[in-house]
Amino acid sequence: QVQLVESGGGLVQAGGSLRLSCAASGSIFSINGMGWYRQAPGKQRELVAVISSDGITNYANSVWGRFTISGDNAKNTVFLQMNSLKPEDTAVYYCTYRIYWGQGTQVTVSS
Repeated sequence: QVQLVESGGGLVQAGGSLRLSCAASGSIFSINGMGWYRQAPGKQRELVAVISSDGITNYANSVWGRFTISGDNAKNTVFLQMNSLKPEDTAVYYCTYRIYWGQGTQVTVSS
C-alpha cells in the first residue's frame, strides 16, 4: 500500500506561480514512477508531468516550459513547480504512483 498526500494548491492570478507537493508513504522506495495528473470540470483527467521508471521527466505539451516536476528521494516527495499559470490550468491536480492516487488539490487561476 502507498499513501499519497498532496498540498500547495490554491487561488492565483494568471501569470502567477504555485508549487504543489506530494508526500508518499508506505511501500515506495523511489520517486521514479510518480507523476501529476489534472482534471478540469467537464473534462477527462489528463497527464501533466511524470518521472519515468528510469528517472526521465515527461510533460504534457500544454505545460512544457512552464511546469517543472522534481523530487526528493530521501523524503519520497515530488513537487510540481507551476509558473506562468493560465486560467486553463484550473483543475484538481492529483499525484499518482503506479495504481495509487492522492485525494487531489484544487488549483484555480483567475484571469
